[in-house]
Amino acid sequence: MRSNPTPSSSRQDWTLVIGPRSGWFELHLADLWRYRDLLWMFVRRDFVAVYKQTILGPIWFFIQPLLTTLTFTIIFSGVAKMSTDGLPPMLFYLAGTTPWNYFATCLTKTSTTFKDNANLFGKVYFPRLITPLSIVVSTLIQFAIQFFTLVIALGWYLLQGADIHPNLSGILIGTPLLILMLGGLGLGCGVIISSLTTKYRDLAFLVTFGVQLAMYATPVVYPLAVAPTEHRFWLELNPIAGIIEAFRSLYLGAGTFSWGLLGYSAGFTTMTLLLGILIFNRVEKTFMDTV
Repeated sequence: MRSNPTPSSSRQDWTLVIGPRSGWFELHLADLWRYRDLLWMFVRRDFVAVYKQTILGPIWFFIQPLLTTLTFTIIFSGVAKMSTDGLPPMLFYLAGTTPWNYFATCLTKTSTTFKDNANLFGKVYFPRLITPLSIVVSTLIQFAIQFFTLVIALGWYLLQGADIHPNLSGILIGTPLLILMLGGLGLGCGVIISSLTTKYRDLAFLVTFGVQLAMYATPVVYPLAVAPTEHRFWLELNPIAGIIEAFRSLYLGAGTFSWGLLGYSAGFTTMTLLLGILIFNRVEKTFMDTV
């Protein structure tokens, strides 16, 4: 007579066992690598869906930063006469809006993860963190296109003899680290907001408005050096400030490059990302009851 297999022996026959999570630190981040094919499918979906039924398509990725930069040049440089650290205004604003747009887009899109994917989350299992992570990766493609626009503008002004001094060695080393911090901070803040909005829907209305206000608390349209001394400390508490200034310093040779500010930004990003993942995984177990 054949005996029935014990639960432990049957369990070993499966390649993946799905079980409840009980601890805060049971993150199962290795599942993200196991489902990497799904991640790339979501990346393609996120990128294609944005401009799928538009006339100009991905060309909008070039038009948006150029229109924003032109508007800032007219208003802040032409009308308000704000300092641009002696740099050409168009290039100064373009070097500020390019990294800022990447962070802001990551934040705003990931902040609605649970709401936008509620139907999908309720039907099939996969690591839920893949959805906001796919947004960060697909937005990186948008950043690359806008970054290409910045490089073209930089080359044009260099040919015109503008007083610009890019740090080539710093660019090669620093650019990936700055992008990683921008994406990590946007992801961390976004998943925290997304987790909180499952119970507090009011936060969803504050995200877009709050991001717009946060831009003016970040040295995007002005250099940090022109801020009054009594206010500079509060501006430096903004973790994006050091990243934007470092980005300008590497590519334009102007700006406040500070290892202290970058260290603070890196530490803040790490803590925010860790906290966001912990809260996200905790809320994931019960969000279908509240969404």
